[in-house]
Amino acid sequence: MINGLLIVILIIFVVIFWRWPAIQNRLWQRKYKTLELNSQQKDILLRCMPIYKKMTDADRAKLERHIMWFLSEKRFVGCDGLKLTGAMKLIVAADACLLVLNKPWPLYKNVKEILLYPSAYYAPQLTRDSAGLVSYHNAIRLGESWPGGTLVLSWHDVLEGNRLPSDGHNLVFHEFAHQLDQETGKTTGTPLLKTAAEYKEWGRVFSRAFNQLKSHVAYSMEHVIHSYGATNEAEFFAVITETFLEKPAELRRYDPEIYRLLVDYYQFDPIVWH
Repeated sequence: MINGLLIVILIIFVVIFWRWPAIQNRLWQRKYKTLELNSQQKDILLRCMPIYKKMTDADRAKLERHIMWFLSEKRFVGCDGLKLTGAMKLIVAADACLLVLNKPWPLYKNVKEILLYPSAYYAPQLTRDSAGLVSYHNAIRLGESWPGGTLVLSWHDVLEGNRLPSDGHNLVFHEFAHQLDQETGKTTGTPLLKTAAEYKEWGRVFSRAFNQLKSHVAYSMEHVIHSYGATNEAEFFAVITETFLEKPAELRRYDPEIYRLLVDYYQFDPIVWH
């Protein structure tokens, strides 16, 4: 009798474990079904997030639902004396959720907390020279994305990213693109894709575009993507994400193939909003 009961419990446990993502999503849908941004929150986004103002009604509604989920499921921490407000959390959440507008919950499943500093901050950094000598020093940072699920952002630069919506720089887009990259368990510039064919196409187009940027930077040739993207593949993915969202028409003219690759990955075309 006891053995039979244990077997039944084990079967139930296995079924729940196997079906947990679907069960959890159903619970979330029920929890957030009736929640929506209030008029004050919408006014803040209209004033502080230019893309939000230009979005279609359908896309804006999807973004708002993602924001409600994000604000409830992620932890925000004020650092270095910064007192967090609802508006600060709202703006960060809106920028972050824009990248995953057409993706299902959970959004950024590895992200647990977002640390906000008032402005640029010092972070310890380890360097190793050609002789193998290790040294430690403090480096000035605007943001960081840690594979363990923590993001660090300078609030001043979050605001600047939204204040200048067409300059190709947005700190939140950049650091959350790193999180999408890190969902594979590595930071390589290749995010999580669905099929082997998609990985093959990504490798071909992405490598070609990255090497092209490195050449254009090295020889002082014209390029739309910020030169920091030539640092390595991971930074290229984060930087080109900023360019994709803030300078979509210029990027499409500069490199239509990489633009189409990003449209396919992000599942939206930002030119519609510009």
